[in-house]
Amino acid sequence: MPEPIVYTEHPVDVLGHAVRLQSEAQRVVLITSVDIRGGAARELGSLAVVSESGGMFGYMSNGCIDRDIREQALSLLGSGKGAKTLRYGEGSPFFDLKLPCGGSLELLLDADPDLATLRAAHRDLIARRSVCIDFRPPGGEEHISFEYAPKSRLAIAGRGAVFRATVQVAEASGFETLAYSPEEADLEAVAHLCAEEPVFLSTPRARQTLPLDRFSGFLTLFHDHDWEPELLKSALMTETRFIGCLGSQKTQQLRLNNLRADGVDPGSLERINGPIGLVPSLRNAPSIAISAIAEVVGRFPSSIRQVQEADKRNAA
Repeated sequence: MPEPIVYTEHPVDVLGHAVRLQSEAQRVVLITSVDIRGGAARELGSLAVVSESGGMFGYMSNGCIDRDIREQALSLLGSGKGAKTLRYGEGSPFFDLKLPCGGSLELLLDADPDLATLRAAHRDLIARRSVCIDFRPPGGEEHISFEYAPKSRLAIAGRGAVFRATVQVAEASGFETLAYSPEEADLEAVAHLCAEEPVFLSTPRARQTLPLDRFSGFLTLFHDHDWEPELLKSALMTETRFIGCLGSQKTQQLRLNNLRADGVDPGSLERINGPIGLVPSLRNAPSIAISAIAEVVGRFPSSIRQVQEADKRNAA
């Protein structure tokens, strides 16, 4: 049986896998979507890698053509050629392989990707720097460039059932999660889901240095809101793209009033969203978590292009 396809999403994970395989002297094919017409399951520039053992890490469709892509990649490795392009859907020679969403998808398969380029791109993404990678289709002088953003990061501060559930949902949604809590048991319960060691909050008055950038978001999920002011002040000092807080409308107004009285610039307070969640008045932790993360996803750019467009709007 062939190795299973690993349906991972983010370029940093695909590039990391490709670098590991190449460092183990395994041949790989790097797959990149270079043209999309009509609907598509993935965005332009999406990446996947196929190893000589038949494993596929990443995907290009919702399962309808990925197995054929893997076979095409293995065939390319066996041919000794460096690269080729494939088209699925409209204009494709594969009449028996249809794209249910219509349109067409063109892929670049590279059986000899430059290890130094992949390693440098992976290193930059790990360091939370956006990267630009050039791809050169066979037979053409024009190269194609795609820019990739670091994985979206979500720092979550809170305690109890809602805190635990929200960390779980955030991690399952593809966020790089960070956790802050005054409860050691809560931190132990979510530690395996976090990208970094969870942070124990010893006192509400301690100022935290939050590792948040423009690819990050921040949530506070406390019912005892004394823990929030210093955390929110710290978040407001960063470039974090989204700040959200648990509570009622009344709690949100009181929260803003207290921060304003504490000297926080009123313009900065507009960055604090609350009450967090798309569905109001929920009473169970999993639903609250799903509602909160759904709002974050809806407000969070999913690609570097959307990040840049949002930055332009904010600057204007």
